[in-house]
Amino acid sequence: MIQNIKFYFSLFLRRIHYFIFFTLAGTIGGLTLAYTLPPVYYAEARLVVESPQIPGELASSTVQTGVVEILEVIQQRLLTRSNLLDLSRQFGVHADQEGMTPDAIVEDMQRRINIDLPLGMLNRASFVNVSFAASSGELSAQVTNELVTQILQQNVEMRTSVASETLDFFVQEVARLDEELARQGGRILSFKEQHKDALPDSLEYRRNRQSSLQERALQLERELSGLRDRRARLVEIYDRTGRLDIRGDSLTPEQRQLQQLKDQLASALVIYSPENPRIKSLEAQIAALEAANIRLGLGTETSPNVTAFELQLSDIDGQIAFIADQRQLIEQELNALAESIDATPTNSIALGTLERDYDNLRLQYSQATASLAEARTGDQIEAQSRGQRITVTEQAVVPQNPASPNRKLIVAAGFGGGFALGIGFLLLLEILNNTIRRPAELAAQFGVAPFGTVPYIQTRRQILNKRAMITAAIVLPIIIGAAGLYYIHTNFMPINLLLEKVGDKIGLGSLVEPTQTTRWG
Repeated sequence: MIQNIKFYFSLFLRRIHYFIFFTLAGTIGGLTLAYTLPPVYYAEARLVVESPQIPGELASSTVQTGVVEILEVIQQRLLTRSNLLDLSRQFGVHADQEGMTPDAIVEDMQRRINIDLPLGMLNRASFVNVSFAASSGELSAQVTNELVTQILQQNVEMRTSVASETLDFFVQEVARLDEELARQGGRILSFKEQHKDALPDSLEYRRNRQSSLQERALQLERELSGLRDRRARLVEIYDRTGRLDIRGDSLTPEQRQLQQLKDQLASALVIYSPENPRIKSLEAQIAALEAANIRLGLGTETSPNVTAFELQLSDIDGQIAFIADQRQLIEQELNALAESIDATPTNSIALGTLERDYDNLRLQYSQATASLAEARTGDQIEAQSRGQRITVTEQAVVPQNPASPNRKLIVAAGFGGGFALGIGFLLLLEILNNTIRRPAELAAQFGVAPFGTVPYIQTRRQILNKRAMITAAIVLPIIIGAAGLYYIHTNFMPINLLLEKVGDKIGLGSLVEPTQTTRWG
């Protein structure tokens, strides 16, 4: 065991120049990278999302978007191509890199901006950290404060825009529904005027009217039948007797008085002479009464103007004609009522549809009016910044020390990498070397024990040449590599950008500490 350790230690000493080469190369590379990478300053600002100042139970804002959604929208607006190019041009972020394309500038600006939203915001304050990586503290603070200003402006514009658009929508909706209500009301009024005699609200009245008219028609029919019978009876009595009736009840009072006077005159002539004063008095009364009957159109018995029979027939015919006219009017009204009653169900359905649409519109109008009042309140809340808002708790100040790169860590990493590469290279050489170098290996290979061993003896010149070659192999690559990195850094592209591009190409990300990460909760 001890012999093996001594052998491998001697082997390490013989190949130590390889180990020194890799260790020096890694250390020098780390030193070169550490001192050629430009300093990166982070100026950080802190924002807080405040809750609405007015309780939601009393009045709520019409902007109901969540905090995370608002900040994500703001992020997308900040990281647009035009905005990033404007920021770079406004603050001269890439003024010393005139050859950069707009795509490279946008990509670099996206790497530099850092907007950090913590996770788990329930039941706790919501804080947002904003920072910008730059080559100087002043530039970092300026760009960071500009980003904060844009975040505040975007938040106010977005919230007021949403509230204003909501208010405009409900104003237009209320106006539209008001016009719809007016048009629908006009349709209902026009329908009612067009079918005013066949509407459902008067159906009970029309049915009652129909029943009463039907009863009246039956009554008139009975009266008409009675009048016709009476007329036929009068005609029959007059044809058989020559009088209206046997008792003369059909005479008028004047005619009846005249008949009585004539009867008294006939009885008096039997007793008295024609020159008797009583006879003269009766004759005078009869003459006066006949003259009065003639003036009344009743005539006299000997020369009648209009007979009582004709008067009675005329009266009955007049009543029959009047009743017939009444029956015709009643029948016309009954027909109209029947048509209106038959049309009422159809009109009821059509009117119900119109009124149902009107009620729906009125309900929508009431809801839209209530929503309009809420939208006006929400618009005032956002206009006066009384709702949820983002405020600055800490402005970005100029940092005194750069945040990156960590030069000590880079040098230590270069040394550690070179050390590991040196050990690995020695192990690889040992694994690939199959020659026999010890008596034990000779015995193990051929199964015989050697009598003795003779070491290889180098001349002094050979030793010096070997040392010179080893020194040149160690120093020259390191010098050439450092000079090449410096030349690339000063004439073509900064080392940090070169390493970032190489890392992106091979899919390993940035090979050095990134200048920015945009983190969102």
